[in-house]
Amino acid sequence: MAARTLKLADIELLFQRRGAEQYSGEPVTQLEHALQTAHLAEQSGAGDALVTACLLHDLGHLLNDQGRGLNDTPSLRGIDDAHQYFALPFLRGLFTPAVLDAIQLHVDAKRYLCCANAGYHARLSEDSKRSLVLQGGVFEPQQAQAFIAQPGAFDAVMLRQWDDLAKQAALPTPPLAHFLELASRCALPTPS
Repeated sequence: MAARTLKLADIELLFQRRGAEQYSGEPVTQLEHALQTAHLAEQSGAGDALVTACLLHDLGHLLNDQGRGLNDTPSLRGIDDAHQYFALPFLRGLFTPAVLDAIQLHVDAKRYLCCANAGYHARLSEDSKRSLVLQGGVFEPQQAQAFIAQPGAFDAVMLRQWDDLAKQAALPTPPLAHFLELASRCALPTPS
């Protein structure tokens, strides 16, 4: 798929087409995981940009065909699909860095949290532990300091923690339309 800036209607269609796919190694679908992450952020009082980043943080899984059509997770085959980067070209003309930075940094936020919080690694799901190794492993203290100093890193850490909790079967959330409305409030104006 060639990178072109998506519109909100394209994102809605992508979730309609691929959102029912199983979220790698977890008891939820891709759409359920996205909605749960955004819902947890909204319940915590996050602003529209961070809630939108939470909704879209794993959009790269839906855009990238690595592992598509298989009943397992790419990490079981030793694949890091680099989903945090894959979605960015599609979203760059639609959202500001406030949304994009949190998406881009949410994987490194896992690496950071494993370094900064002694009990964090033990709470990760098995798939998250496998993918952590493929994504570069736990940060060294110097790497953690450099990470948290980046713009958007704090939001990425918050996103990551909601991401970890957003794997609950049958958790009620608002519908996709609710979160797309929030996303529309922080989308860049379309050129005339």
